Amino acid sequence: MNITAILIGVLAGLAWGALWGWVNTLILNKAMQKKDTNAIMAGNLGRLLVDALALSAVFLLRKVLPFPYEAMLIATALALSAVTLVFAFRFGKKR
Repeated sequence: MNITAILIGVLAGLAWGALWGWVNTLILNKAMQKKDTNAIMAGNLGRLLVDALALSAVFLLRKVLPFPYEAMLIATALALSAVTLVFAFRFGKKR
């Protein structure tokens, strides 16, 4: 495998995961503003669906991606997790 193609896959995955991680942040922020247990649980379910859709999209597009999809898939998962952690720390500091 070409290292350049792998790096491009990693960068694409980081960007893709960060985009959907930001969407997760918006969902969770909206749910937490309501201060209702049901709203927070629905927000968490929405975040899980967004995560599944983001990762599924990479997997389903594996045949058309010009780089190894495994690199993009792993980087997407890492970016989704990292954005969530950054949001959690920022939210914790506000309280």
